[in-house]
Amino acid sequence: MPTNPDPVTLSQVARRAAEVVDPADEDPDVADLLATFEDADEPISGVLDGLEERVAEAVGRIDADETLPAVQMMGAVITYLGHRRDEVSDVEADILRLAARAEFDDHPPEIIEEWLADQGVSL
Repeated sequence: MPTNPDPVTLSQVARRAAEVVDPADEDPDVADLLATFEDADEPISGVLDGLEERVAEAVGRIDADETLPAVQMMGAVITYLGHRRDEVSDVEADILRLAARAEFDDHPPEIIEEWLADQGVSL
């Protein structure tokens, strides 16, 4: 008898977002943001109504000046994948491109554009 897959949790989406923006697991700020969502085991579909605010608050605690592009993009990826759970396993560059487009209405700040370019991602 087939079973439905377990729902994707906020912590799983946050882990995937951290993998996408910091594949080498070297950025302590990304690790700090990930720790914020470490125990968020509720299905992400159940927290969509407040997801953007929750993510913005967490990102703001780590990067209040919006000068850490990896943290900013991790927040964008969490929010994006929360709404597009079917893309969690997509190629990292595609996730980054689509999350940046969605988060910044196709016009990310220069610091984000430069960071994306360093990752080999063009909008």
